[in-house]
Amino acid sequence: MEWPSVPKEQMPPSQPPPLRADARRNREKLIEVAALAFSEQGAAASLEDIARRSGVGIGTLYRHFPTREHLVEGVYRRELEILATAARDLLREEEPAKAIEEWMNRFVSYMAAKRGMANSLKLLFTSNSALFAEGSKLLHTAFEELLNNAVEAGAVKGDIEGADVLNALFGIYSIPEGPDWRDRAHRIVRLVMDGLRR
Repeated sequence: MEWPSVPKEQMPPSQPPPLRADARRNREKLIEVAALAFSEQGAAASLEDIARRSGVGIGTLYRHFPTREHLVEGVYRRELEILATAARDLLREEEPAKAIEEWMNRFVSYMAAKRGMANSLKLLFTSNSALFAEGSKLLHTAFEELLNNAVEAGAVKGDIEGADVLNALFGIYSIPEGPDWRDRAHRIVRLVMDGLRR
């Protein structure tokens, strides 16, 4: 049996309608505050507190993000976009070796937020594994641009594989939780950077 055809004008739009300016600002603020809350408090971050710190009611949060996983996805996408944008900016603004080191330090903040969303990210992965494949590709592309630029400038060794460096950086994720987590993460960045230099 074939499904009856639906006139084009009656078909639902493939994309949701664009948000009004105030709604867009609320959504962006919720994601920004949530990223900070997840990196500071981890899974214990309260959605009610995120809404309050964003200056909106909990109902507004749920209108934008019906579940915690929807909010986590928004934060995850934002953190990836920040890293990708940072790579482009650093290529323009910093000398090659400094650009790599600064990007890796920003990667620490990405990992902090990711650790805080670990349980929700696992659930999200089962329903949207393509999101993580896209994210991985974005990170690798951003870092490869920085690395190739530094190799061409003679600022780092020429036999470095970008994937190997990123694998080392992802080891930051496994650092035991504690008040010195960020300090230890940035020490790893310095060690990796020392290994890259000529």
